[in-house]
Amino acid sequence: MDINQIPCPSGRYWRVKEGDTLYLIALQLGTTVTELRRLNPNVDPTNLRIGQQICLPVEQFCASKVFWEVAPGDTLYSIARATGTTVKKLLELNPNINTQNLQVGQAICLPE
Repeated sequence: MDINQIPCPSGRYWRVKEGDTLYLIALQLGTTVTELRRLNPNVDPTNLRIGQQICLPVEQFCASKVFWEVAPGDTLYSIARATGTTVKKLLELNPNINTQNLQVGQAICLPE
């Protein structure tokens, strides 16, 4: 943790990699840039540094503890078909995802 960093309530951090932006981090984690900025008021969003730690929100609750990792070309429809569920159910379990912009590597909570 950076010495001047405000304590992180969730205890969860993202280590910035080359090419990361708050927008891309938020998309991958199913949160918002607004929430990341709220949790990281001392972070300059226009000047993220490789290796810098960003405080993350509390982890999304997933009752089944079963996740789908988004792969290139995945859509909610294709994930629903592959897992025997519906898009509606996936949206209920993942209310913060951007349905028009799923990110490779993003975790989608699946039903039990």
